[in-house]
Amino acid sequence: MFYPNEVNLKCLLVKLIMTNWYLNRLKTMTIPEIPYRVGQLVTKEIEKRFLKYLTPKQDFKPLTSRILITEGSGQHFFEPTIWVFGRKFDYDSAPVHWQRDIFSGKEFPLDFSKSINIRKDSEVSAKNVWEINRLEFLPHIAINYKTTGEERYLQQFVRIIESWYKENPYLLGVNWYSNIEINIRLINWFLSWEILNVEELEKKKTGFGNFVRDTWLPLIYQHCRYSYANPSKFSSANNHLISEYAGLFIAASKWKFKESKEWLKYAKQGLEKEIEKQHSNGINKEEAAEYIQFITDFFLMAYVVAENTNNCFSVQYKQCIHEIFEYIYEFTDLKTNFPKYGDEDDGKVVCFSSDVHFNNFKSLLTSAAIIFQDARYKSKSAGFDLKNEIFFGENGKNVYDKLDNIDFDQDSKFYKEEGHFIFRKQENKKEIYLHMDAAPLGYLSIAAHGHADALSVILHINGIPFLVDPGTYSYHVEKEWRNYFVSTMAHNTICIDGKNQAKQLGDTMWMDHYSCKILSIVETGGTESVEATHNGYKNVKHTRKVGFDRLTDSFLITDRLEVQDNQIHEGFLLFHLHPEISIKKGFNNQYKLRHVSGINLSIELDQCGETEILYGQIQPVLGWYSDSFMQKCPTSVLCKKIAIKDITQTITKIRVNEY
Repeated sequence: MFYPNEVNLKCLLVKLIMTNWYLNRLKTMTIPEIPYRVGQLVTKEIEKRFLKYLTPKQDFKPLTSRILITEGSGQHFFEPTIWVFGRKFDYDSAPVHWQRDIFSGKEFPLDFSKSINIRKDSEVSAKNVWEINRLEFLPHIAINYKTTGEERYLQQFVRIIESWYKENPYLLGVNWYSNIEINIRLINWFLSWEILNVEELEKKKTGFGNFVRDTWLPLIYQHCRYSYANPSKFSSANNHLISEYAGLFIAASKWKFKESKEWLKYAKQGLEKEIEKQHSNGINKEEAAEYIQFITDFFLMAYVVAENTNNCFSVQYKQCIHEIFEYIYEFTDLKTNFPKYGDEDDGKVVCFSSDVHFNNFKSLLTSAAIIFQDARYKSKSAGFDLKNEIFFGENGKNVYDKLDNIDFDQDSKFYKEEGHFIFRKQENKKEIYLHMDAAPLGYLSIAAHGHADALSVILHINGIPFLVDPGTYSYHVEKEWRNYFVSTMAHNTICIDGKNQAKQLGDTMWMDHYSCKILSIVETGGTESVEATHNGYKNVKHTRKVGFDRLTDSFLITDRLEVQDNQIHEGFLLFHLHPEISIKKGFNNQYKLRHVSGINLSIELDQCGETEILYGQIQPVLGWYSDSFMQKCPTSVLCKKIAIKDITQTITKIRVNEY
């Protein structure tokens, strides 16, 4: 056995701090985390040196039994293409290059996975590679085979897994780099196995059993071993840790390897802990709205598998799921659109739709309606879709169909402790919806997927976004754009001196987190208001009060800026518009916003400062919108520049005129 000596350890530590990224990452760690990370480096060096001896061996067939009832899922068909961040990818026209970024055409080396620097080349993105390697299209092929009975689909399925097995040896290549990717593959293999009904198929198809025993099961076993041995800990214990527990729980529930009992207990305890730790009142602490559907699917699938294997989670776990569904119901608007605060990367655990704009929140509300037999959730869902058909079968459809088909008017909903405030007027299938964000920056010390958006607002009218969070666009490529989309200047709040409310250390890493304080909440009849402040700027204190007059369909936003250092500062009051919204200057400082549907509103700014409309500006970047990962387009932003002296106050009136 190899034990690193003092010199080797020093070399490892030097490597750790050689780059700015590693140095900044070190700054976010607690004292107990540092020896843990050093231990990871030691383990990495041992694994690299003894790689040829480390491939897990599985030389027996585990006992399995059917978990999901998927008989009804054979009435669908998928084309052999998927969308990868706006680009169509055909997985059947030619051999798949599993290490290739389809955007740049470059490939990651087939080196020891944990030594690969995924940030080395700014033109190649590991995320682009991983999106294909999640193998979310394998259940599509399984469904095609079940629908048609054509042998070519089964051959296609076998060919792809054998190709992946051959081209991705254990611990070699970027596809063994991230544990979350390991577990998403496990989940999609589980679904494919259930859809194909492999236990029966092995009996019917000569040679298929050899593929299962010689290729597929060894691959599954390797993934289970990796998942268990490489948990995300300390400052990395966010949605990645949830995925690791969920993937291993589902796999260990299905395939009875010799370690499955141990894995099952470990994963179940982890899920029970993290669903409470990473949520408050149903709100995920990562402060990334789109991630909610992603994370909820992990908890939901584990719950369904547990129920179907008589290994049920606790009452508290089910209560937490209920709270999550309740927040999804509350924070989505009339058309089940959501306020896009924080990171979004189009990530899905499973994908049973060819629609690139598939709304997984609607699908989750279908699941919620079935589990809790609640017609409110059904009213915002999109019907009994294929995903729920696979999860719940005919019994689930019967439960769903028996629920009343009625509309429910929703009111405002304030989450004071979590810092999310939803102002809402809904009647006669019309809606005014404003989300105010007075929440923390993000989760744990790095707040990986949070944006610097304290006190920002998002406004939807009848399910149409008017004032928007501009989105995300990228993670690890095109640094300037990443920096813009997470910045305070890219959000509907006030930015001081062009700086962020927190210190950005890396693509998904923050330091000097701000905190928000709720000063007052008023909920009386036709008037509602929330006043909050944050400490993101040391030289200027920003306090914002948002008031909603339900009788006049108007908002009054009062921003108070208090200088702390006797200097003059420059403030930017920003309102970012969705690209489908036109803006025209009216009299004085009044601006007319209009959607092609005829919905229109006015924004009236006071005379303090200078106001201009910017559009698709490059230097500096301002006025851009990203509707989907790796896609962007120019949009209008209303920008008011304010000279801040002593105590400065600015008032904005927003009135919905016709909707």
